[in-house]
Amino acid sequence: MKDLENIQLFNNISALLDSARKKAAAVVNQTMVLTYFDIGRMIVQDEQNGEHRAEYGKAVLAELSLHLTEKFGKGFSASNLQQMKQFYLSYSISQTLSVKLENKSSSRVMTKSQNLIGQTLSDVSQIHQAQYVNFNLSWSHYLKLMRIKDINERKFYEIESFKNNWSLRELQRQYDSALYTRLSLSKNKDEIQKLSEKGQIVENPRDLIKDPYVLEFLGLSEKTNYSESDLESELIDKLEHFLLELCTGFTFVARQNRITFDDRHFKIDLVFYNRILKCFVLIDLKIGELKHQDIGQMQMYVNYFDREKRIEGENKTIGIILCQDKSEALVEYTLPENNDQIFASKYLTVLPSKEDLIKILEQNQ
Repeated sequence: MKDLENIQLFNNISALLDSARKKAAAVVNQTMVLTYFDIGRMIVQDEQNGEHRAEYGKAVLAELSLHLTEKFGKGFSASNLQQMKQFYLSYSISQTLSVKLENKSSSRVMTKSQNLIGQTLSDVSQIHQAQYVNFNLSWSHYLKLMRIKDINERKFYEIESFKNNWSLRELQRQYDSALYTRLSLSKNKDEIQKLSEKGQIVENPRDLIKDPYVLEFLGLSEKTNYSESDLESELIDKLEHFLLELCTGFTFVARQNRITFDDRHFKIDLVFYNRILKCFVLIDLKIGELKHQDIGQMQMYVNYFDREKRIEGENKTIGIILCQDKSEALVEYTLPENNDQIFASKYLTVLPSKEDLIKILEQNQ
């Protein structure tokens, strides 16, 4: 009994230390990012007070790099200092000053941003303290984010990275798959604004759906032929990646889930549960073009789950058919009006260029 108590004590202390280390690492990371932000601020202020020439800025950074490297070691090359400067410009002047503008009376609003920058650099730091005290991601994340020119798109990926604990690699993958573009093209202006303020919000079944789904992580692009069972097996083998592609709140329930009635057996390819919408999500995989029989089959699966599996307090089951190709007219006329349970989406096994993906998205509208 004493040994068991000691084991429990060890486990409790280990958990406490692990938690403390994670918190300490987060604090160190945030402090480092904030420090880089302020270094960028100081560089910008110095340049504003200098000779206003590109040569002047380069000379200052080169000299500053030598002194900082001599005292603090690696990490302060001229290029790194330039990135800190750009970090400040990206996350302060382009956004924070707009907040200051909104708070000014209309009689004092300036029309030229360069005049505003020149006159308010001294109090940008105060605005920063109020608006940007929390940089929750790593410096590597921000190096990627600040290269995104569209501020709304940048904000979206920053929110989603923090909310979903994306690694830098996952952030890059989501950006390459044009997640923001895929979500925004199906939304109105106000909904797009919400993406940049709150990230992806799941409030109804349609918020879960993407069209297309990008499954380049499966590595099927090198295969000229593969079966539905091959596709299913690859998705299960890379379940973590697939869950990230699906959306937030998904948990895996079963594969090849068998349902039986009237001595007939059917198998649903994949069954998930979404904790946010509190409902089952059934996924059927189809190679080739979608047929109306496929939609009818999914309707049967959804009806079965609603009547036999759904319990009190849960919402209606959602069915998603992933197919290589589909006719929008066939989907529209096979499904009832105001449908909010069954959806058909294309999937891509090769990551297209952003331009090609936008064309695909526009074709699906």
